[in-house]
Amino acid sequence: MRAEKHKKKKRTWLRVAGIVLLLLLLGGGAYAFSVYQSLNSAVETMHNPIDRDKSSKRTEEVKFNERDPFSVLLMGVDERENDKGRSDTMIVLTVNPDTESVKMLSIPRDTLTDIVGYGTRDKINHAYAFGGVEMAMDTVEELLDIPIDYYVQINMEGFEDIVNAVGGITVNNDLDFTYSGYTFPEGSLDLNGKKALAYTRMRYEDPRGDFGRQIRQRQIIQGIIKEGASVSSLWKFDDIFEALGSNVKTNIKFEEMVDIQKHYKDASKDIEQIKIEDGSGTKIDNIYYYVIPDEELMRLQDLLKEHLELNE
Repeated sequence: MRAEKHKKKKRTWLRVAGIVLLLLLLGGGAYAFSVYQSLNSAVETMHNPIDRDKSSKRTEEVKFNERDPFSVLLMGVDERENDKGRSDTMIVLTVNPDTESVKMLSIPRDTLTDIVGYGTRDKINHAYAFGGVEMAMDTVEELLDIPIDYYVQINMEGFEDIVNAVGGITVNNDLDFTYSGYTFPEGSLDLNGKKALAYTRMRYEDPRGDFGRQIRQRQIIQGIIKEGASVSSLWKFDDIFEALGSNVKTNIKFEEMVDIQKHYKDASKDIEQIKIEDGSGTKIDNIYYYVIPDEELMRLQDLLKEHLELNE
């Protein structure tokens, strides 16, 4: 995976293929086949194609069998009744199998940018509310000047189901706070689904604001991957796949996930968090926005282009 792993700190959807391969090696037979079929079914439910074959910033589609670097937009969407919701979390992952590395950039939800296809400048998380997944992908492409090849959308409410499915997770909390009736002291915390959801949602009590919440959200994703990949979780595969199928949407196909696991798995050895080093909050017409200076934006663009081998 040229660019999407460590946190990937992430990639539950990428890791599950690895779990199945492990089962085939360890157990084989009817049980492993049952797990494989269950995973395939879950991925079919998760699969949600978009109306484009490739990014307009690419001349050719990404070819996993040729180990092309690729990018993924991870969106945590806070969906509510009678409301499409907004992309509460936006993380861009670039994966490069040749350098065996993944770079990850969290985009603050309040970032001021042009909303592509809507003809206005607004907070970047409004792109999803205005035009769904495709407008969000197009807007991030325009901001970072790189192709966004794939997306993975997680229903934030689904964090609860997914965490419970893997049997709970452990995180290392660096800020003592209380939120939604729960107290979260500093140090190692064992979280069930409800506590994990509350842990990710606190924002205003954190002096780091949205950046602090992004850290906690990444911790939850890491915890899910760690527990989901453990041997003990193999016996909970039905619950895990059901939770993923109900709460995750992506345009990555099952066979593509298998190819990613096959050709890019070593990228998970080196996952780098790219930080926005120069940005600031400001109010325009009494509305808060996060502004990234042009010089800093160019630095971020160059880092990601280099990792995607677009400058060669």
